[in-house]
Amino acid sequence: MSTALVLIMTPGLAFFYGGMVNKKNVISTMLQSIVCMVIITVLWGIFGFSLAFGESFHGFIGNPATYFMMKGMLGNATWKAAPTIPLLLFAMYQLKFAIITPALITGAFAERIRFNSYIIFLVLFSIFIFSPLAHCTWHPDGILAKLGVLDFAGGTVVHMSAGWAALASALYLKRRNEANHSPARITYVMIGTGLLWFGWFGFNAGSAFGANALAVTALATSTTASAAGGITWIFFDMLRGRKPSAMGTCIGAVVGLVAITPAAGFVTVPHSLAIGIISAVVSNLVVEWRTRTTIDDTLDVFPCHGVGGMVGMLLTGVFANQHVNAGNTTGNGLFFGETHLFLVQLLAMVGVSVFAFFGSLLLLKITDMISPLRVSAEDEELGLDISQHGEKL
Repeated sequence: MSTALVLIMTPGLAFFYGGMVNKKNVISTMLQSIVCMVIITVLWGIFGFSLAFGESFHGFIGNPATYFMMKGMLGNATWKAAPTIPLLLFAMYQLKFAIITPALITGAFAERIRFNSYIIFLVLFSIFIFSPLAHCTWHPDGILAKLGVLDFAGGTVVHMSAGWAALASALYLKRRNEANHSPARITYVMIGTGLLWFGWFGFNAGSAFGANALAVTALATSTTASAAGGITWIFFDMLRGRKPSAMGTCIGAVVGLVAITPAAGFVTVPHSLAIGIISAVVSNLVVEWRTRTTIDDTLDVFPCHGVGGMVGMLLTGVFANQHVNAGNTTGNGLFFGETHLFLVQLLAMVGVSVFAFFGSLLLLKITDMISPLRVSAEDEELGLDISQHGEKL
């Protein structure tokens, strides 16, 4: 069930992003998410899962031969960190995280990237950014796991990596020629938010790998953080003289979900409310800052996912409670008078940020050398739906 729930997040993201762009770019933007389901699934089955969860190579990456072509996954085989479910189910569940991570990045370079070049980049990102981070964080022998980093469902692996890659992409591809327009379909954004919120229960609660009390905790903290993020975004906008908007409500709810992702199975419900509130305020301020710069992160992926993920990682180091999750052997958070966990989370945040940002910049450069990343000015003016796909709404 959780595997199916996480899968539905990618079509949800397609609606979420598709509703925000210009009408002439809706199809291309949505397809950039959907195509991840096709490309990454094949890649994951061949050697992607093995890179993330295969025999560890010095804690940084898995051996691509360990589970090459999904070998050794039939029967009663299990993964050592998830003994409650079959190994093949674990692989299929983790696949959905691998799918949505590069899809999240697409909001940063929407309306100006060549589709063929995007395919090259998403493959490179999956191999050289996502898989190493998944291994470092979630493999028992991973370097971050051994440090005691807490990331219940993907604050570093998914959201920070996508957020920093998004910032790198926005800087590398530079501004759109026409950056100001009305969203194509606010209703798409609202539908996408509902699908994302629904699927996020599988994303966070499913990371407990069982129908147990920890899964219920993750479900409860996820929905309360999301609600707190949505209502905080509304009130914060109103305090600054803006009208409460559907777009702001949806973005705030998603930011709350992003921030609770690393903490979902480590904190209590009251603290999840605090995480939702704090993350919404910080992300809102960063969105405002971004609009005052020359950075054209089309759909504010970095302020929402990059910043939201970082806030969530740090607040995990503040509010984590060992009574919530006995598997937390690193310690309690700052709120309970302990400093070790917070420092570990801070170190991981800095290290992952540097790796994801500069690694993505390098991959963008390599991709650009293979196939130019940016469409021509004429194709951008025409719209990517027509120029890249020969289709339109």
